[in-house]
Formats: sequence, C-alpha cells, structure tokens
Amino acid sequence: MKIAVSSTGLDINSSIDPRFGRCSYFAFVDTETMDFEAIENPNAMGVSGVGIQSAQLMMEKGAKTILTGSCGPNAFSSLQAAGIEVIIGATGTVKEAVEKHKAGELKPASQAAVGPGFGMGQRAARPFGGGRGMGRGGGKGRRGFYEVYLRPRSFQETWVLARGRHNPL
Repeated sequence: MKIAVSSTGLDINSSIDPRFGRCSYFAFVDTETMDFEAIENPNAMGVSGVGIQSAQLMMEKGAKTILTGSCGPNAFSSLQAAGIEVIIGATGTVKEAVEKHKAGELKPASQAAVGPGFGMGQRAARPFGGGRGMGRGGGKGRRGFYEVYLRPRSFQETWVLARGRHNPL
C-alpha cells in the first residue's frame, strides 16, 4: 500500500511537516517494500486552495493513506471524497510514522484538525492584530479623522488634506 507523508525534507529520516497543503515535501512510501520517493510540494507557496491541489496530487500519485500533522477542512473533504484515509497528529520522522502506521498505532481522523487558512502563517506575520497603523491615519503619516475633518485649522489645510496630500501648503 502506498502512503504519503508530509515531510520537511527529501530523506526518509526527515521530520514530519505539521501542515498538509503547505508542507515542503511529500514522501511516498510503499509499506510492503519500504520503497521511498520524495517530491517537492508544487503547491506550498500557492495563494489559496493549496490543500485541495495537494489532495489532487495525492490522487494522481495513487496514495491510499496520508500521514500528516494537521489537515484543513477543504483538503480533508477532498481526500475523503477520493477514498484516501487521513491520519492527523503524526510526529517524528517519516520512517517512524510509517512504522507506527504498520503496527496499527495510528488511527484515521473523522474530521479536519484545523480551520481554514491555518497554514498561511497569518498569526506569525501579525501577532498583535491585522491593522495597518497605530492610529486613524492608517499608518501613512496622515492625521486622524478627528483632526482633519472635525477640527480643521484653516480652510486651505482642510482642502489640501481632503485631496490626499498629507502636508499642508
């Protein structure tokens, strides 16, 4: 039986990548012969829909089971529709995970492990919120709404700021 494992490297001793759709590599292992093939994930840097695209790749490669750290809802439903068993929560190396699966220690998941957009790194990029700046000026050096529109200093300054220039004449 052919198993696909989300991997961080091209070696059978590489660690399991915790993400399915955006993992660095996919390792395909034949459980009877332990033949090993690793490919780079062509969808890892995609903008959206990478889980579904990776699921299609699994179908094309003939994988019957997926071992991964986590799997999003769209990829999970695509894999289930294709009849591919999904095992989430796998840790360690690719070889260790395959051996655990062969020993019956890993059980298939009944639902996705994470919500949509998990592997996109949104929280790492903006840990304190998704704003563009610290005030009402949007981080562009402008004064806030209150100063510009509710309390103008002069007619000329209001006209200039309303046209988009942030430095009064």
